[in-house]
Amino acid sequence: MKNVEILVEALPYIIKFKDSIIVIKYGGSVMIDEKLKQSFCKDVVLLKHLGIHPVIVHGGGKKISELMEKLNKKPTFVKGQRVTDEETVEIVEMVLSGTINKELVFNIIKNGGKAVGISGKDNFTIKAKKKVLDNEIDIGFVGEVEKIEPSLIISLIEDGFIPVISPVGVDEEGNSYNINADDVTAEIAVALKAEKLIYLTDVNGIYKDINDQNTFIPSLTIRELYELVDSGIIKEGMIPKAISMIKAIERGVKKVHLVNGKIEHSLLIEIFTDEGIGTQITV
Repeated sequence: MKNVEILVEALPYIIKFKDSIIVIKYGGSVMIDEKLKQSFCKDVVLLKHLGIHPVIVHGGGKKISELMEKLNKKPTFVKGQRVTDEETVEIVEMVLSGTINKELVFNIIKNGGKAVGISGKDNFTIKAKKKVLDNEIDIGFVGEVEKIEPSLIISLIEDGFIPVISPVGVDEEGNSYNINADDVTAEIAVALKAEKLIYLTDVNGIYKDINDQNTFIPSLTIRELYELVDSGIIKEGMIPKAISMIKAIERGVKKVHLVNGKIEHSLLIEIFTDEGIGTQITV
């Protein structure tokens, strides 16, 4: 009976989101823990079979640093940005577009789905431009999104595939750029007119006080999110993610969710239950 009640609760959401696009940032512990990996892949396969179209964008900073160290190349950061010279961008592309992307594609297929992995270089899906910190600090082949060309992603969706995208962009000369995966995810969600944008992280969502579980915020508007940034409650590494969420909502994405990927099937709980499990951001 409990299982039946769960299905009945999910029914209106299944109907509501059928044929809609949900863009998911795959990151945090879910990329490392084998059990969580498989749980995530089952979730996206189920979404696809229910007529919902998941699109996945992944990061991979930790694995990039691990390979650099194995190759006796020390990772260097300036203001949180990886300094990316010619050798490093080759390593970035190898890890993101090769190892991580293809492993995720394989796991989706293994769990009963159809998936194709691409990078932003394929069909110039992510057109990039060089990023210069504070208009003067050169950090190499680090880029920002100039334009998303969504036609390849849309074709894959229409052909029944789950697109898996690595955040490697390209410029007119064919140079590769390492781009922040949160920014890429938001830009792709906007370009696809996504119903939802979901960030999988290692925290339950947004808190007024991260040390007090009772201050958890299940829902807030972009204005309230701005206020949390301005007041310093949201700080450090969370600020760029918050800004990308705000921009996505301002440019047409209906809802953005911050969800704890360390909880099995958190994706389904957030989408198909009344209470959800993370923090949702709305207009």
